[in-house]
Amino acid sequence: MSRVQTVKAYLQFRWNALVCFAVFILVFAAVFFLYDLPWEPLWYGALLCLWIGSIFIVLDLLAFSRRRRVLQALKKSIAQALPDLPRPQGLLEGDYQELLRLLSEEKRREALAAEQRRRDLVEYYTLWAHQIKTPIAAMRLVLQAQDDEDSRELLLELFKIEQYVEMVLQYLRVESPVTDLVLKRHSLDAIVRQAVQRYASLFIRQQIRLDYQELDCEVLTDEKWLVFVIGQVLSNALKYTKAGTISIYLEDRKRKILAIEDTGIGIAPEDLPRVFEPGFTGYTGRLEKKATGIGLYLCRKVLDKLSHTIAIESEVGKGTKVTIGLDTVDVFDSYQNVRLGGEV
Repeated sequence: MSRVQTVKAYLQFRWNALVCFAVFILVFAAVFFLYDLPWEPLWYGALLCLWIGSIFIVLDLLAFSRRRRVLQALKKSIAQALPDLPRPQGLLEGDYQELLRLLSEEKRREALAAEQRRRDLVEYYTLWAHQIKTPIAAMRLVLQAQDDEDSRELLLELFKIEQYVEMVLQYLRVESPVTDLVLKRHSLDAIVRQAVQRYASLFIRQQIRLDYQELDCEVLTDEKWLVFVIGQVLSNALKYTKAGTISIYLEDRKRKILAIEDTGIGIAPEDLPRVFEPGFTGYTGRLEKKATGIGLYLCRKVLDKLSHTIAIESEVGKGTKVTIGLDTVDVFDSYQNVRLGGEV
């Protein structure tokens, strides 16, 4: 806060006292005038009071400025908890500070209750996601034993269920304040092939051609999370590509920009700025009735945590290209393994 602003704030704070002082001077002047008293004592007394008052005003202004700086500094820590406030100057200011303490205590209790509710919800859905895998695995074994057209169709639907269950787990993990990251150097080819293998049956079933070019580079990333992101992008490409090709290649080898391009139905230009918003499906999602609006949101959240980038280019009727920037700043060069946080 500048000195001019401080002085203006002080004058606004003390205006009643200053006005009162001026009124007293006017009262004395009126009395001297009505009684026809000599003006010299009045001016002498007024100048003396003004000089003494100026000293007190300057000292009070300095104290006001110091107190203002202390309160400004407390703004940085008040979001976490109510810090020790300066000693109140008067009963009214003490009452205000007591109100702040009561509000802070109430906020803390509500935050603890909300955190407990969030933990209970996370534990429930995590348990559900793990337990649902058992009947899914049992159904997969039964369907694989039958090996007919109907069972193969059901296996594909079962695979989609598995992907949605996996999305629930990843959503819980990425929204957790402590996310487990294992940053290491990995072959990008190995990571992309893991994701492609997961969706191989859908490529075959939908007769979509895969144009995969050798990537031949290493990236500093978390293997599990990057496989999940690439899998989500491939899932979207397969979902909205009726026929044609899905291409995977390095758009920029130096900057390690991975491109995944399809020949699907594309995304409307007015929807492109919002595709990473949670729950947003856009015109394409409403048309196909298949979108959840969560996949790309999770991709953006995960890549932000990994210091990667993601961008989408699309044209309706011609396809979509997703580019993932993997040129992370190598701040962990001297480490083989960096673990942050805990597992959900």
